Amino acid sequence: MTKKNFNTISDVIYQHAGIVLKEIKEDMVYSRVSRRIRITGSRGFDDYLKLALATGSDEFTHFVNAITTNLTSFFRESHHFDFITQTALPGWKATPGRQRLRIWSAGSSTGEEAYSIAMTLADQVPKNWDTKILATDVDTDVVAQGDSGIYTQERINGLSKSLVTQHFDKVKVDGAQRVQVKKNLRDMAFFKPLNLLQAWPMRGQFDMIFCRNVVIYFDKPTQKVLLDRFADLLVLGGYLIIGHSESMYKLSDRFTSIGNTTYRKIK
Repeated sequence: MTKKNFNTISDVIYQHAGIVLKEIKEDMVYSRVSRRIRITGSRGFDDYLKLALATGSDEFTHFVNAITTNLTSFFRESHHFDFITQTALPGWKATPGRQRLRIWSAGSSTGEEAYSIAMTLADQVPKNWDTKILATDVDTDVVAQGDSGIYTQERINGLSKSLVTQHFDKVKVDGAQRVQVKKNLRDMAFFKPLNLLQAWPMRGQFDMIFCRNVVIYFDKPTQKVLLDRFADLLVLGGYLIIGHSESMYKLSDRFTSIGNTTYRKIK
């Protein structure tokens, strides 16, 4: 992979997804694109990039999917789910006449975050509420996996036996033992591919948005625009939750921090 190859990849990924690929990511890019080179039978990086970046190329989606990072787990940064149970839910329940709840998992990867939210809400949200979780990601492959709700046994090893028994079924996939999130939770979560830098089809407002460990990959101007768009889609008093390594410092005046990378919309 030449420097020119890396710069081309960096420019395309920034323009398409807003992700900034710094030089320290060269080894990661090399490894991930090399897999696509082998799969497509390309003769090298120059040949592969001609294929992937050709107008209307089917390979472009695979190229973007290969580069985007998908690191997640069930109940990652567990204090955010404690916040739902201890603070957000009691407040929502105390709202007179409320029968609707909307939460967005932006950058949902393979779905563990969205299903962690669903497990947190299960049996706590009143049965007559219209409760939906939107889960989106730019990577179409991980969106499809999240939609299936199927995971390897290793993905749930950190969960308690009671959670596993309550929320997962054992299934066979191509002869291999897997687990699947139970239907009541899958019915609560809706998985859709979405590029955060492009138009958003959602019209209704959300009570809470999770966007954790996503904006860190964007530059500051892109972060400011994105946070403003999140604020537009949150109800007044709604919550925005970001990752532990992220900050809203000097990026938006529409939120106030309430601790543990949790913010409330104030305007």
